[in-house]
Amino acid sequence: MNNLPIRYKLISLLLVISILPSMGLGFLTGWTVERIIERQVTQNTFQLIGQVNKTLEFYASNMQNISYLISFNPEIKRFLEENDERQGPEINNKYSTLQFLQGFTTLYPEIAGILVVNKNGAYISNEMYARSSKSLTEESWYQEAIRNAGISKFIGHPVNRNVTSHANYKDNEVVSVVRAILDPDTQQVQGVVLIDLKLRVIAEATKDARLGKSGYLTVIDENGKNIYSPTQSFIDKIPIQWLREAASGTFSKEVNGNELQFIYQNSSFTNWTTVGVFSSDESALEVKEVHFYVISFVFFVCLFGIGASYYLSYSMARPIGQLMSFMQKAEAGNLMIRYEGDRQDEIGLLGRSFNNMLTQINKLIVLAELQERQKREAELRSLQAHIKPHFLYNTLDTINWMARKKGAEDIAEVVESLSRLFRIGLSKGNDIIPFMEEIEHICSYLKIQKARYKDKLNYTLAIAPDIQDIFVLKLVLQPIVENAIYHGIKERRGPGHILIEAKEDNEQLMIRVTDDGSGMPNEILYALRKRLATALNMDEENREIKNLGYGMMNVQARIKLTFGDAYGLAIDSEKGEGTTVTAILPIIREK
Repeated sequence: MNNLPIRYKLISLLLVISILPSMGLGFLTGWTVERIIERQVTQNTFQLIGQVNKTLEFYASNMQNISYLISFNPEIKRFLEENDERQGPEINNKYSTLQFLQGFTTLYPEIAGILVVNKNGAYISNEMYARSSKSLTEESWYQEAIRNAGISKFIGHPVNRNVTSHANYKDNEVVSVVRAILDPDTQQVQGVVLIDLKLRVIAEATKDARLGKSGYLTVIDENGKNIYSPTQSFIDKIPIQWLREAASGTFSKEVNGNELQFIYQNSSFTNWTTVGVFSSDESALEVKEVHFYVISFVFFVCLFGIGASYYLSYSMARPIGQLMSFMQKAEAGNLMIRYEGDRQDEIGLLGRSFNNMLTQINKLIVLAELQERQKREAELRSLQAHIKPHFLYNTLDTINWMARKKGAEDIAEVVESLSRLFRIGLSKGNDIIPFMEEIEHICSYLKIQKARYKDKLNYTLAIAPDIQDIFVLKLVLQPIVENAIYHGIKERRGPGHILIEAKEDNEQLMIRVTDDGSGMPNEILYALRKRLATALNMDEENREIKNLGYGMMNVQARIKLTFGDAYGLAIDSEKGEGTTVTAILPIIREK
């Protein structure tokens, strides 16, 4: 990632913070809506099934009430109490009884027929009759009614029964309800009422309840036999073991390679179960529609996110690329190039800082050129300055030779010392010289000053033998000794003495110049110490005391510039007692 261009990093970042949350939100929304719609579909299906069950229970309740009304009718009671096996009551009573039963079929068109059978096998009905002379008390539906002891029993489609009707209904076009009529006192069975209900009323109650495009409702009895099933169905028969877990519920099964969803509810009144069957692919068209809108939303968000990411990354990476191009040109040497833009963001600030940097670089280049030119001029002046000492050195040699020829040995000795002073001062242009040459230089200087001050000036050198082979910075002692003569010995009354000591102390070279001159007041000592401490920072305040120890300031600056702040000069003085200047230098064994 660190090696990718910033443009791709920005695109990746924007895509991550825009597209991934959108995809996650879309997935979560789709999943949540799908769960909600599935619950709603299940609840709606349960409501449809509940309405269908209520309709079926309404018809079943009517059939039960009709059976009660029939059992309470006086003519029916007399018919049930007859002990012979006649085919019905007498003609007059039979007519009124048939009229009574006809009234029910007229009021309730859903009734296909009513048949009343007494315990002797005699029956009465105006729509239904026995197929053969076999006693109807041997029929399975008659025995089922007896077993239920006066409670209505819905036995579903008739199967191979010895009863038919004048309308010639088929067995799968009707469902039967039976109820045994009991004697109120003895609770003995007096007969059975058989009522056939037209299947179309069940079909009308269920066929209008559609589940999706191809889903449907079907009704089965407690044995798993179909009471009603549409012509086109996914499954011919629903196994009863699928529905025995609870009175209602949902489950999924794969049938003939098709994933089917089942929602069922049992009616405690009829003991029938209404089942909603629909394909899982069509369980909820709204889910697919929601998925479509969610996917469309995520697609457009991704499309917008990619476009926005590209645009934003381009708008941010382009000026950075331009600024990088400017920097590359500046690196190649074109320092006159400038960033042009009025952006107020960080890139604009960086561009203006880049321009300021180039301006400062140009100024520094001009300054460096000026300093280089000044350096060349200084070197030229230095060369010219060296030419004069060389000429003076040669002239002094001539004077020395002429003085010795005339016998003026004292003049020759002073001239020789002065000549040696210039020779060591030149040192062939070297700044680092052997320490003994520095001692020879200061001895020549003291001889010249001795010739001038006679007995007023005395000096002593105490040089440790183990430091005679080291190297030092040249012309360190001469300014110090000069200050000792002019500001110390010269100012005192009577002869004066200068002691020059040199030794190694803590792996450092310590040179101490001590005079017994007039010393200096404390205020001058403090000012001189302050100036020594700031020898490399000659500000205006220091320039006010520039005439105080100028040579020593020069030595201090040269030592610190050459060896660092750990080395330099230190001064101690007391008025009327003298002055001591200590120079601390590094030990240099090799040049």
